[in-house]
Amino acid sequence: MTDTQKLEGGLGVVKGLQVAGVSAGFRKNPERLDLALIVAPPASTAAGVFTQSNFAAAPVLLSREHLASQAEGKGFRALIINSGNANAATGETGMVTAKKVCSMLSEAINCEDEEVLVASTGVIGAQLSRNPFSVGIPMAVNLLGSGRGESIGMGLSTAEAIMTTDTFPKTAARSFVLASKDGEEITCTIGGMVKGSGMIAPHMATMIAVLATDAALEQAVLQQALKEAADVSFNKVTIDSDTSTNDSAYLIATGAISKEPLLPNSEAYETFKAVLIEVCQDLTYQIAQDGEGATKVIVVDITGAANSEEAELVARAIADSPLVKTAVAGHDANWGRIAMAAGKAGASFKQEDVSISILELEVFTKGTPIEFSEEEASKRFEERDEILISVDLGAGNGATRIWTCDLTKEYIEINGDYRS
Repeated sequence: MTDTQKLEGGLGVVKGLQVAGVSAGFRKNPERLDLALIVAPPASTAAGVFTQSNFAAAPVLLSREHLASQAEGKGFRALIINSGNANAATGETGMVTAKKVCSMLSEAINCEDEEVLVASTGVIGAQLSRNPFSVGIPMAVNLLGSGRGESIGMGLSTAEAIMTTDTFPKTAARSFVLASKDGEEITCTIGGMVKGSGMIAPHMATMIAVLATDAALEQAVLQQALKEAADVSFNKVTIDSDTSTNDSAYLIATGAISKEPLLPNSEAYETFKAVLIEVCQDLTYQIAQDGEGATKVIVVDITGAANSEEAELVARAIADSPLVKTAVAGHDANWGRIAMAAGKAGASFKQEDVSISILELEVFTKGTPIEFSEEEASKRFEERDEILISVDLGAGNGATRIWTCDLTKEYIEINGDYRS
């Protein structure tokens, strides 16, 4: 396991990166931060994974195009994110707006439009006004020019600016040592932020996530690292089984600590990837903690599946089950609901081979119910913020872990009032 040091400040601690969060006027509350700007030095690289929804938002479609241009020699300079409006299901007008935003920012920081990426989050189906960008972009650029863009506080403000129904800004950062080809030790940093609280069940990406490192990586290598990290983190969380139109995860490499790119399959690259996964999983856990109305994180561990794909089927069936999630909210060790969800998943196993435990209490072993103390189960529910559900299917070596949360009355209240 790689030795890492936890850092505060998310993106604000990555060398070479400048970040800012400002209030541009996308929100009714004028004091709420709603525009995030991330600027990297020339020759930086970026990678992205995005929603697979057929209703992918205009910023997603445009950012895909701009990332593809890196293969033609274009670099990466900036990412701009607004909250309060998703610019999704907005037709050609929405795409024109996304392109105009990139043009406005490229002019402000003196780069090409294709070197700018854009993301939006908020209400679907409403046209996105350009006026707040006219206000917010100069404000954010001025903050960067003042030297305040590289700081812990600014990293937290940037994370706050992308929040929607989130109750707290979500950041993570680690520093660690990389060995170069000549044996010199270099201290590297990976920082990140994420937003997400509802409409969470990513498919190939996540909510809105931005990660950055001061190491140097070629774009194709960076893309592969991000995909592998997302597959074992962001793609393993579900709040309500709904995949967003705007899911986007970005990874930026500034090369500020060394211009020598990490080579695929090298020791340094494998170390980098391990820490990237650690940061992504930290952010993923925070999403589960902050699920709309959530009071408990639920960790679903599946072992003994016929293969990893079938483990995934069962884990998601349990994690997405409203009956399982409400039982956890009610502190009820109702393992019958877990068995029900596993049984409907479509995986191949025999019930006489299955074992289930809740909070390390065995409740069902090899197809037979086990007597357990309801009083002890209730006590563990009360004392713990994390509820572990473990299921061994007894059908093979497939395994996976999914993060989710309980389902409470507050989830209905939040989503019933979302547009009001």
